[in-house]
Amino acid sequence: MMPSGNIPLLDLWCESNIPVDEEVLMRTVVVVGNPKPRSRTRHAAVLLAERLTGAEPDVVIDVADLGPGLLGWGDPSVAVAKDQVKSADLLVVASPTFKATYTGLLKLFLDQFGAGELGGVTTVALMLGAAPHHALAVELSLKPVLVEIGCSCPAPGLYLLDSAYEDSPELTAWLERAGAVLPTEGS
Repeated sequence: MMPSGNIPLLDLWCESNIPVDEEVLMRTVVVVGNPKPRSRTRHAAVLLAERLTGAEPDVVIDVADLGPGLLGWGDPSVAVAKDQVKSADLLVVASPTFKATYTGLLKLFLDQFGAGELGGVTTVALMLGAAPHHALAVELSLKPVLVEIGCSCPAPGLYLLDSAYEDSPELTAWLERAGAVLPTEGS
């Protein structure tokens, strides 16, 4: 259960655009696994969520802000972050490409979820990289772990160059294809 009100603990790891007690039709949550807080990866993930839904995401979790709580089990900040993820109707999980895969930081967070725990939350996998030769990393490394923890990933993963993600023709083409299989506000 997500506590209400302004809790200092929450300020460490996420920003929420939902005023207390406001009803939300489709709850969008972004998880960013970049070790650098407030990164290009975060910006790209928020941009993707906005383009998919027409609104800012309700919650943005910068996993780097969870710090050493990720190294064990039962940390209160991690538990709150998990509850936010489980409450999503649409989840965007983003990572930069490190050594041809997603970051160890994101892995630490995803390992906090048991097999199937997310119960079919519709999820979009996003990875950014410096060169196109790692474009399959999102499909071969990130999406399988998301499916293992219970995410439903109906659209192909999205890989964007970190130098040109904002006006990327790949993003535009992906949005056209993915729009047919992803939920929209009110659906």
